[in-house]
Amino acid sequence: MARTAQYRHYCPVARALEVIGEKWSLLIVRDLLRGPQRFSDLLRYLEPITPKWLTLRLRELEAAGIVAREHAAGRREVWYRLTPRGRDLAPVVGALATWGIEHALRPPLPDEPIHAAQMTGAMAAYFNARRVTLPRPARWLVCTPPERPFTFRFDGERWLVQRGDEPADVQVEATPRGWVTFLTAAPAQRSRSLADLHLAGPPDRVAEFLTVFGLEAAAPPPADRADGGVAHPPGGSARA
Repeated sequence: MARTAQYRHYCPVARALEVIGEKWSLLIVRDLLRGPQRFSDLLRYLEPITPKWLTLRLRELEAAGIVAREHAAGRREVWYRLTPRGRDLAPVVGALATWGIEHALRPPLPDEPIHAAQMTGAMAAYFNARRVTLPRPARWLVCTPPERPFTFRFDGERWLVQRGDEPADVQVEATPRGWVTFLTAAPAQRSRSLADLHLAGPPDRVAEFLTVFGLEAAAPPPADRADGGVAHPPGGSARA
């Protein structure tokens, strides 16, 4: 199948787009930045992509040296991962996420597939770009069934999103739509969308969570629930 992005224009930007600018390619990179994935994982995260288009894009990314395949020892299962060349696209994906949050953000549409880890990864990129920090490391376990839990953490310098669960300072429980709606809510609506989240953790850690998202609790929140607050725009989040 012929590629559509053939600019025949001598410029590094044009050449980069010829390699990575096809539909779905950067979104595949976005999801592989969280770690190796199986074909079925990528198919689910990239809905409504078809198996045919995903296979084509993966082959093109492999040919470009951006993606590599790995076989699990003793199993037929295939995992896809980014090569060092592919991981070098992380700042590109992060810059697109930051621009999207600042200039193109809207609530999810009713028929749009939602995967909480994707939006959380975009928020981590935004926090890093805008130097949103905390005075100490923090780990938030985000549980959005039926998806697998993941950890949204600040390591003292950067924000990261990692698959799987680990001991956390705050546990967040919500539906995927409830969590994403909270992250993308306009300032006047974020405090209302907080009602769809269940927060568990020490009061000071829950209050810290609220501060990062521009919310201020009127009183110390209980350890198993945090409600209320005054919302601020994303740029008003906690900073060092």
